[in-house]
Amino acid sequence: MALNVLIIEDDKNISRLIGTTLSGEGFLCDFAYDGLEGESKYVSKKWDLVLLDLMLPGLSGYELLEYISSMQTPVIVISAMVEVSDRIRGLKMGADDYLCKPFQVGELIARVEAVIRRTAPPETAFSYRDVTVNYASRTVTKGGVEVQLTAKEFELLKVLIANKNVAMSRKQLYEQVWEEEYFGDTRTLDNHIKKLRHKLGFDDVIVTVFRIGYRLEITEA
Repeated sequence: MALNVLIIEDDKNISRLIGTTLSGEGFLCDFAYDGLEGESKYVSKKWDLVLLDLMLPGLSGYELLEYISSMQTPVIVISAMVEVSDRIRGLKMGADDYLCKPFQVGELIARVEAVIRRTAPPETAFSYRDVTVNYASRTVTKGGVEVQLTAKEFELLKVLIANKNVAMSRKQLYEQVWEEEYFGDTRTLDNHIKKLRHKLGFDDVIVTVFRIGYRLEITEA
């Protein structure tokens, strides 16, 4: 689902640049060009992220920051105020990040994605095909029937899910799940992968990446 971003910036050229950049990444953007309009638009709906200039006509960006952060909405300040004291003040008032003008669009995207990741509520469940994983109860079902996993099998599945569609080395997987140094013995990890594939029917989902390790391959329906 696309995330809603409110851009409160009085420079329309910068607003358009930000909006075009984030829209190209799949975000839904709306704009306010002064502090009062920003306040009005902010209270009109639920926002996943606010990008906020501090030097705004009508209502101070600092006043908006104090209010928006108190509502638990993630905020990235984008400002020409580049002094360390300005950045410290913004962050202490609740900004989740502070980006100085001028900025590169690549850095903007990276910072937006990082804040979204940090502030997103943790997932409580994962479902794919007929398999459902409930993190709170530490249960796994397949076709509505509970599958018995060992503690290490469950932790291994969680790591694979958290890094879905990413090739994970045997070293990364072993050290994250077993919490000890990996010395190159693949048998323990490979046996757990084999059992997970069998229990979940994931032979084609937990794929082997040649000379690297494994990947949980999730394809969109």
